[in-house]
Amino acid sequence: MTWLRGRDPGLAATRRAARTALVMPVLFAFCAEVLRSPVVGTFAAFGAFAMLLLVDFSGRTVQRIRAQVQLALAWLLLVSLGTLAGQSVWTAIAGTVVVGFAVLFAGVVSSVLAGASTSLLLAFILSVATPAPLSMLPDRLAGVAIAGVAAVLAVWFLWPRAAVDPLGAPAARVCRAAAMQLRAEASDALEVCTRRTEETATLTDALRRTFTATPYRPTGLSTGSRAFIRLVDELTWLSTILGESAPVSARGAASDPDSSTVHFAAATVLDLCADLLEDPTRTPDQLAIAAESLRDAVSTLEKGAVSRLPSSEPGFLGSLSVSFRAQELAFGVMLIAQNVEAARVADQRGWTDRLLGREPGSLTRPLATAAERAAAHLEPHSVWLHNSIRGAAGLAIAVAVANLTGVQHGFWVILGALSVLRSNALNTGQNAYRAIGGTVVGSLVGAGLLALIGENTKVLWILLPIAVLGAGIVPAAVSFATGQAAFTVTLVILFNIAQPEGWSLILFRIEDIAIGCAVSVLVGLLFWPRGASAAVGKALSEAYVDSANYLVGAVGYAVSCCAPGSRPTTPQDGRRAAAAARRLDDAFRTYLAERGPKPIPLSEMTALVTGVVAVRLGADAVLELWDRYADGRPPSDDRAAAQSALLTMADRLLDWYTTLATALEGQGEVPEPLKPDHETKARLIETVRRDLYDADGKASPTAIRILWTIDHLEVVRRLQTSLAPAAVGATG
Repeated sequence: MTWLRGRDPGLAATRRAARTALVMPVLFAFCAEVLRSPVVGTFAAFGAFAMLLLVDFSGRTVQRIRAQVQLALAWLLLVSLGTLAGQSVWTAIAGTVVVGFAVLFAGVVSSVLAGASTSLLLAFILSVATPAPLSMLPDRLAGVAIAGVAAVLAVWFLWPRAAVDPLGAPAARVCRAAAMQLRAEASDALEVCTRRTEETATLTDALRRTFTATPYRPTGLSTGSRAFIRLVDELTWLSTILGESAPVSARGAASDPDSSTVHFAAATVLDLCADLLEDPTRTPDQLAIAAESLRDAVSTLEKGAVSRLPSSEPGFLGSLSVSFRAQELAFGVMLIAQNVEAARVADQRGWTDRLLGREPGSLTRPLATAAERAAAHLEPHSVWLHNSIRGAAGLAIAVAVANLTGVQHGFWVILGALSVLRSNALNTGQNAYRAIGGTVVGSLVGAGLLALIGENTKVLWILLPIAVLGAGIVPAAVSFATGQAAFTVTLVILFNIAQPEGWSLILFRIEDIAIGCAVSVLVGLLFWPRGASAAVGKALSEAYVDSANYLVGAVGYAVSCCAPGSRPTTPQDGRRAAAAARRLDDAFRTYLAERGPKPIPLSEMTALVTGVVAVRLGADAVLELWDRYADGRPPSDDRAAAQSALLTMADRLLDWYTTLATALEGQGEVPEPLKPDHETKARLIETVRRDLYDADGKASPTAIRILWTIDHLEVVRRLQTSLAPAAVGATG
């Protein structure tokens, strides 16, 4: 059991396999032996297989039951469409293109649809690949209805899944460790702070490892779980901030009452985040109150930073570093709180909002939200778009081949294409090899069983649930090829019970799967014949360019907040950066899910992906700083010079990240990290220092915000020292 838990975290695959092993044979036996209807039995068996083994909905029990009911209804619709489309070869091909693309691409809108995409495709494939007169449609629908009812009851009563996210517990531990570190800093406990810093870093690394090792991909994640994915990035970012200057900064934080207050308020917020992560049933009310208290503490911090800074003091910049770090930490903690709250609120949404992918608290209509998500992937380099087009084309070609070649079991041709068609042509070939190899081995095992058993159907009935159980567990616990072998054995047993054919079935199975695999390889080579690493490189390139442009836009917004008579508008680059980040997330997860050796070390790829998050969060921090506290006072000449210097620093960063993006696409060398621009920074500091007080002797909050903007840009610049080596490793 320990070995199985190590290979199958949470026994998710084992749970699905056990349910299917119990329900599928019972339904097949009932329909075949009691109802005496092989058509009803076939659709009931495959319906149970698809609704129990190929999906694993998350959330509370009522949400999972609702999703299972909707899946059964979708099966009824798709079986009807498949039966209608199967009346001729050309309607079958056209219908497969349309339905295949719609089902695959719809997953980008909703995790509910994405998690059920394979099951939904199987409903259409089973119908369109086995042509039958419309008079048989009622029998097919009856089999689906029986399977749907059985699946709902099985999910409800048979080994129900606990509503636990695999990232919740490790994320909670990071939150608590970070909270203890913040309290240690505010209390000037240097020794404790050092220990807490190491503990936070260790737990963050463990969280990241859990994240990369988790079997769930975007296609199977709920909106709440997607919020947890963003939470991993933000906790990593927070841990980096805490580790960069601690424990040296602890003494400064303890000596500044306002910074100390921010530290304690942020620690409280993190503790409440941990409570919500550990107990999904808790309401986020207390977290919202604590987050508001943190915002008030940050406002007090900024006012205090202005009032305590005399312009005549040469070292006034150094006194800002403590308050800047407190402000930076508070911003990161507030982002974490927003995501934790969003995750919990998402669990309370209605099924319609979950289906359409509507974010919690969104003011837009559900269809508008769905359209925005889809539009983000209507880009030439979107991995999701590639997969959708390639999948639809591959299945359509398989339908054509199955019909035009007269293969007796055309369904298996299409299933072969579906089972091995993956994210890229190279990996498709590898999976084709494994699928064929697994099929051959499974066929030989099946042949041996038939030779031993002969025509003793009682023994076949006994072996059927065992074979189903193995077909469900083996792919997760052993390998893809072994899973193909176990699945082949299951099918040999299933069809020899329904229609005894012996060796002929085995030979047809090998022939059909081989044709399906060949079709998938052909389509993979035809559409975007590149590996997943190349797709990630392109997605990284776009994400860095869009995030750097967003940073420049945020600095431009900061400058416009100080311009006389201007009406600052929020930069729209943030939407492009967010859309690019979503495409990168899909490409990166495709890379993680890709079978076989990774051409780029995971550590370097993860560093580059996390870097995109850091640049985008830096832009968010600048935007939030000026959006909430801009005073709107007209600038002096000195301040105008400061604005020019800020834009110069931002443009310098944009040039570097644009060059990095070009290198990630294999066009050029990775640039050396930028050196600190002491001349521009000194000129900027001097102009701000002269402008620190106005004619009435009052300090200018705008000047302080300019200095903090410098610090945010410096954080993005220092990030280059870790990105450049990772990029060299990824492109070399």
